[in-house]
Amino acid sequence: MKYLLLAVGMGALAVPARADVVQATPAGFELRQAVTIDVSIARAWAALKLPQRWWDKDHTYSDDSANLSLDAQAPGCFCERLPDGKGSVEHAHIVYVAPGRMMRLVGSLGPLQAEAVTGTLTFKLDPEGDSATRMTMTYVVGGYVRAGADTLAPKVDEVLALQLINLKTFAESATAAAPASKKPAELGR
Repeated sequence: MKYLLLAVGMGALAVPARADVVQATPAGFELRQAVTIDVSIARAWAALKLPQRWWDKDHTYSDDSANLSLDAQAPGCFCERLPDGKGSVEHAHIVYVAPGRMMRLVGSLGPLQAEAVTGTLTFKLDPEGDSATRMTMTYVVGGYVRAGADTLAPKVDEVLALQLINLKTFAESATAAAPASKKPAELGR
């Protein structure tokens, strides 16, 4: 239901990211989105590694983004702690990291986790001028989805567009520019 409400609500937002369902079939889909983040690659990379600061809480199992973490090295986990020590969720795990250039994760996000699919999520960072970063996110999913992967592609695309917009907003914020010596929990919510 959260994904449906977001899909309806997203139509009213001005989306600064270029989003694209590249292709979609019953067996899989490919999504591509890109956004210019008005910060250096180093700062965009640092922000990317803090999903607890930019991933929307409505797209977590615990309803709290602070429960997210990302161990930004292979085979690091993009994981979530469930409240009161009642479990955890692996959203994806890292299979490739080139600091400041690319991060690739494998995992079935959101409702895809209940299906027999594999998803590959890639974040690629490129310089855009002297002080901006072009971040391109692709998500390629294949396997068996009972309702057909093509039916989920637009909804997943909208949810990932929201995450990319949130990442841009966080990376460009003063909070993201705080000294690296501070832990994410100390940066404020």
